Amino acid sequence: RDAQESRGLGDVYKRQITTFGEQNMSRADKDISSSLPVDQEKLVEQLRDPKTAAAAFNVMMKLYGERIYWHIRKMVAAHDDAMDLLQNVFIKAWKSLDKFRGAAKLSTWLYKIAVNESLNFIKKEKAAQGITDADSDEALFANLEADPWFDGDELQAELQRAIAALPEKQRLVFRMRYYDEMKYEEISEILGTSVGALKASYHHAVSKIAKHFDL
Repeated sequence: RDAQESRGLGDVYKRQITTFGEQNMSRADKDISSSLPVDQEKLVEQLRDPKTAAAAFNVMMKLYGERIYWHIRKMVAAHDDAMDLLQNVFIKAWKSLDKFRGAAKLSTWLYKIAVNESLNFIKKEKAAQGITDADSDEALFANLEADPWFDGDELQAELQRAIAALPEKQRLVFRMRYYDEMKYEEISEILGTSVGALKASYHHAVSKIAKHFDL
C-alpha cells in the first residue's frame, strides 16, 4: 500500500474509531453490528481494490471494531491501551490483506491479530515494569474495578477477581468461550490450540472460578 493510500485509510479509521470507547462504555461487550449482512468474499475483494478500499475498510470497522475493542479491553483493562492496540490491529490487517486467503472468517483473522497484539503488549508491560505474573493479575483486577465502564455489583467484582487470577491461557479461553460465546473450533483457529486442549483449559478455568466462590 502506498503512503497516500495509507493516510486516506488513517483518516477513515480516526473518524470511525470515535464510535468506540468512552461514549459506549455502558454497552460493554455488545456488538451492535453483528447482525449486519455482509458477503465476506465481496468485502475482502473491495478491501483489495484501491478504488473501494477506503469504503470497505469503514464497513469492516463497523462490523468488527466494537467486538474487537471489547475483547482487547478485557485483556489489557485500560481504555487508552485498548484504543492503541485496536488501531494496531486494523493497521496490521490492512497491511496483511494480501496474506488473507479466506480459509477462515474475517472476524477470526482479526481476533487472531488482536490476541497476538494484546499478548505482546502485556509481555512488554510486565518486562518494562519488572512485575511478576501475580502482581500483573492483581493490577489487572484493580484496573478493571476502577474503570468507569465497570458498573457490576459485588458479585460481578468477585467474578472479575477470580478471572484475573487465572493463568493467562485459561483466562483467555474462558473469556472467549463465556463472554464472546465462541465455538471451540473458532478459538482453536485463533489460538492455534487443539479443541481438546481448549476444552480442558475451559474446564480448569470454570473449576477454579467455582472454587473461588466455594461452590
